[in-house]
Amino acid sequence: MFPPRFVETRRLGAPSALAICALLALGGCSQPLSDVTGSIGASRRAELPTDEAQLRRYAEEWGRRYDADPKNKSVALTYAKALHALDRNAQAVAVLQGLAIRYPEDLSILGAYGKSLADAGRLREAADVLSRSHTPERPDWSVLSAQGSIADQLGNHEEAREYYQTALKIKPDDPKVLSNLGLSYALSKQLPQAENTLMLAASQPAADMRVRQNLALVLALQGKFDEAEKWSRYDLSPIDAAANVASIRQMIAQSNSWREIQSFGARDKQKISEKATQRAKLGALTSSAPSPE
Repeated sequence: MFPPRFVETRRLGAPSALAICALLALGGCSQPLSDVTGSIGASRRAELPTDEAQLRRYAEEWGRRYDADPKNKSVALTYAKALHALDRNAQAVAVLQGLAIRYPEDLSILGAYGKSLADAGRLREAADVLSRSHTPERPDWSVLSAQGSIADQLGNHEEAREYYQTALKIKPDDPKVLSNLGLSYALSKQLPQAENTLMLAASQPAADMRVRQNLALVLALQGKFDEAEKWSRYDLSPIDAAANVASIRQMIAQSNSWREIQSFGARDKQKISEKATQRAKLGALTSSAPSPE
């Protein structure tokens, strides 16, 4: 939705990260699913080193283990997660593809493989694999969320929201699924509903930085800059929070939408904000090339 690696934990200070990455997809910038529920890197990420140099050494260590025993499920999955964390998504796909070939009936492996395809931007292939990675009798809420993310990125917003709603029946009030749902509403230019859903997401005890920054984005797109900056400050320094909100404001100003909001009045504010959302989305899509959370 607007997703995804919406705000890099390693580079919080980039003013354009909030505006551009978030407008690309649930689940992030050129890495659309990186921070979306269901991404292969989303689970157990705390086990991975946070320092990039340590992460590279970690990936090299697990790469050696994988070379010694490529049929080992645990080793392959851990190696793929490390590669994903380093944005080496094509390589992660290759590792998981080999695993899926060896274990074609293992639904958890198919799920990880499908999510890795989505992280690599191979959305239609990902949708096909994920559709086979769980069953109606035993649905997987994280796979449903990933399927919703893919549908949103393909422009099928109503279908995406059906996936999210089904996931929420299994995992009620999950903040990341709610966040994806809220951003899906925003992509459909339903900003008030997007705000309400993201407010609910942000109120959950397990809500993280990405959820709050997605809320800040939607608030800013409606011209509620003070509120947006307040939410941004939960996780960012005052300087970075102001810079992120300013970047959104600049996008609106460049499309002339903010001047229209000021000229027309509260009665037309929602309509103009919806136009700003679409223009910002189009601008982001033309200015950033997907390269996979």
